[in-house]
Amino acid sequence: MALIKSISGIRGTIGGLQGDNLTPIDIVKFTCAFAQFLKIRYEKTDARGARRAVRVVVGRDGRMSGDMVNRLVTGSLLGMGVNVVDLGLSTTPTVEMAVTHHRAQGGIILTASHNPAEWNALKLLGHSGEFLDAAEGQEVLALAEKMDFSAAPVRQLGKLTYDTQAIAYHIAKVLHLRDVDPYTIKKARLRVVVDGINSTGGDVISRLLKTLGVQSVKVINGIPNGNFAHNPEPLPAHLTELSEKVRNYKADLGISVDPDVDRLAFVCEDGSMFGEEYTLVSVARYVLGNRRGPNNTVSNMSSTRALRDITEDIGGQYFSAPVGEVNVVARMKQVKAVIGGEGNGGVIYPALHYGRDALVGVALFLSAFAKQRLKDETFSMTRFRDSLPSYVISKNRIDLSPGMKPDAILAKIRKKYASEKISTEDGIRIDFEKTREWVQLRKSNTEPIMRVYAESTTAKKAEALGKKFVNEIKQSK
Repeated sequence: MALIKSISGIRGTIGGLQGDNLTPIDIVKFTCAFAQFLKIRYEKTDARGARRAVRVVVGRDGRMSGDMVNRLVTGSLLGMGVNVVDLGLSTTPTVEMAVTHHRAQGGIILTASHNPAEWNALKLLGHSGEFLDAAEGQEVLALAEKMDFSAAPVRQLGKLTYDTQAIAYHIAKVLHLRDVDPYTIKKARLRVVVDGINSTGGDVISRLLKTLGVQSVKVINGIPNGNFAHNPEPLPAHLTELSEKVRNYKADLGISVDPDVDRLAFVCEDGSMFGEEYTLVSVARYVLGNRRGPNNTVSNMSSTRALRDITEDIGGQYFSAPVGEVNVVARMKQVKAVIGGEGNGGVIYPALHYGRDALVGVALFLSAFAKQRLKDETFSMTRFRDSLPSYVISKNRIDLSPGMKPDAILAKIRKKYASEKISTEDGIRIDFEKTREWVQLRKSNTEPIMRVYAESTTAKKAEALGKKFVNEIKQSK
């Protein structure tokens, strides 16, 4: 498997040849480049000539390679003269919050997110606890490529400290949010099953639930050994065990997170999927309902239209952004959105921080659900889901043959549908306002493929719309 380098970090499978896989040499080189990037910007010398070292927060998910990668990253940072705050086993949103809490100049999250167990990655954060933008990411890549960095002399090596309370701090901040209601959650006497995917989510989410006052918490796959019990992406096909346990334990709902706990999906009381796309929609409707006046929301262009519907129903304004958390965050700041995220179960709630966060997603969702449950003790997750606008997304991909010219194909389709509402900010997205449908065509930056996403009010209509555009692309060779 080829080593993947991007503006957000470096990712690959453990073992193999340097430059082809994620090897110790690649890890050290990339970490040193990031350290140099931060030192150029932030390392200072005071009036007496004393050096003020850069500080970096490091945390990891529960992958089998996590400890090994952590030692390499930490040692490299210390060798570059950077002070390190090591969180140990943690989550992506916890590391993001710890960067600002410790007034650090950067952060590194050791996680390959939803990729299988043999993968790992270094994800890079700036001083705000947010992912680097495109220009910053390119600078780090250039430093790594040239190996343009200088290690520290022995008297200027970095210092290592540990923070064992970062998750407790994160949970405490969640509980004090205005839209989180532990009192109502406790009164609802909820029964919940959590799938921790043998990473950090089992412990972190169960701790959060108990602090929120959830009556009964059952954890499956809770040992953070990185030996994932199933494919770690929280999709319906991978959550059959969780569905079964929810039914068997007569639980009110099930919760699934990915290995670094920034994505969130729910299972209904009958074992059916609440729908990953509807994690953000349900939470956003609750948050908007707690506020007076118009409020804005944001999601990426591949996410369901349902967020737009519930936002406009409440009198707010919906905005879209190109795919990618950094793009969603930028748009949220621009339009002062009160909530946003991505249809993959990523909730971004700026009152806490600008990052996808399953912990705040759980707390907000349970607050919304418990509020309805206290009004009607028969209120269930399936009824909750049925109360939301109903759409279905069909996801397709086309392998591009050597003779196909994707840019020319997209230009041709854009011209053909010029009478419709079209955005070219992220590939081409065509909104058919009369039928409340949309289609998005995006060429991949890393593979010779084109993605075709289509949404409609039923699965049959969404599949038909997607196939229509797949055929148009194939006929445009």
